Formats: sequence, structure tokens, C-alpha cells
Amino acid sequence: LYVPENLPNMAPVLLAVHYCTGDGPTFHRYTPYADVADTVGFIVIYPSATRSSKCFDVATPQALERDGGSDPVALRAMVNYVQTNYNVDNSRIYVTGVSSGAMMTNLMLALYPDVFAAGAAFAGVPYACFATGDSQEWSNACATGAVLNTPQAWGDLVRNANPSYNGPWPRVQLWHGTNDEVLDYNNFEEAVEQWTNVHGLALTPFDTTDQGNGVTLTRYGVTNDEALIEAYSMDGVSHNLPVDGMAALRFFGLD
Repeated sequence: LYVPENLPNMAPVLLAVHYCTGDGPTFHRYTPYADVADTVGFIVIYPSATRSSKCFDVATPQALERDGGSDPVALRAMVNYVQTNYNVDNSRIYVTGVSSGAMMTNLMLALYPDVFAAGAAFAGVPYACFATGDSQEWSNACATGAVLNTPQAWGDLVRNANPSYNGPWPRVQLWHGTNDEVLDYNNFEEAVEQWTNVHGLALTPFDTTDQGNGVTLTRYGVTNDEALIEAYSMDGVSHNLPVDGMAALRFFGLD
């Protein structure tokens, strides 16, 4: 838990979730979040996966159900601890992650849309794509891009996780390399379909801009230049994509 010395009243909170083989302290060292937190004034939570793979559980039936158990419940408990013990703004709680952490980002947004205002997922998969139906952690079908659904079906998975929830839904930022050899690029396109459908948006973007270096940004649901969904496609980039933590913080309004 990273808490700046001069924490303002009603401080925002960021849950920063590491990749497979990583841990919270390493993610703290190699991301800009704590340094910016010192200036802007927000709390950062860095969880560490405890299983041998050091991956987070985004596959078991327990993990895919709100308050069902496993890692999502632990991460929610960490956020709840901060909400209980610090003077924070409950309307400004965010989540971001890379790879396994990106998959968890999409999962936490789906399971706890009443908790998180927005999330940024770097090289992840849609919520419930990795479902295995048992205790297995790895879904080869999802990883290879073979799990394809309609936008409606993807959106229904999120809505069915919280059948009584009527919104608003979290804003979402997605990043993916076209040459991702671990989590196929199809997962990026399917995640765009999932979140546009959840937000009731068409797949026709508001705008598409060339960001340079092969990066294309597509935005959906834009009001006063704030997008409900930002999707960054990185041409020729592998799974080990450059993580632009500052762009995530900008999306959250924490830059």
C-alpha cells in the first residue's frame, strides 16, 4: 500500500495489478504510479499473486462470480480496507494492470462496477473469456483468440455478473499489440465489443487517430472530449508491449 505523506482529503485510489511472474513491489518500482501519487495525491494498492505461477485467478467459477471467492474477493477487500481506513473519494477508485493484471482489470470492472470508476488494461482479455469451468488457471482457447462472441453475448456476460446493477458502467481503456503471441490480438477486438455493448454504444467509433509509432487510438462514447472507451492498437507489437502508465493516469484524471 503506497500512501503519500501529504494525502489530501477525499483522495482517489488506484489498484495496480501486476503481470504473471511479477509481484506488487516490482510493479511499484517499474511503474510511474507512486511517483505521480506523491504529486497529485492518491493512494496506490499493489497486490501480489500468491500461487506458484504468480498469475491472478481470472478463470475459475469462484473468480468469475461477484463475491464468489479467490483473488477478486481479496482485491476487493484491499480496496475496502483503504476505503475504511483512509479519507478517500469513493467515486474515484480505479484499476489498471498488465497481462494477467489486465485480465484482472476487466474482471474487476465487470464484477464491481459500483466500486470502480474506470480501468486501463494492457494486453488482457474480455471478462469471462478465460473461464475454464474448473480449477484450471489457463484457457488455451481464449489465449489463442478462439473464443469469439457477438457484442451482445459479451455484454450479457458482464450484465449477468450484476443483474440488479443499472449503471453507470466504468470507463475503459484498452491496449494491445497486433503481434501478441501470448494473448491473441482477437482478444482486444472482443474486449472492445464487450465494453461498447455494455455502454450501449455502436461499434462505429467517434474518432480514430494515428498516435505515431504504429499506435492507433479509437474512441467511443465521447462527450466533452472524454471517452467512455479508449482502444489503443499497437501495430507489430508483441505481448511485451510498452506500458504507458501516464496515459492510463490521464484517462483516470490522475495525471
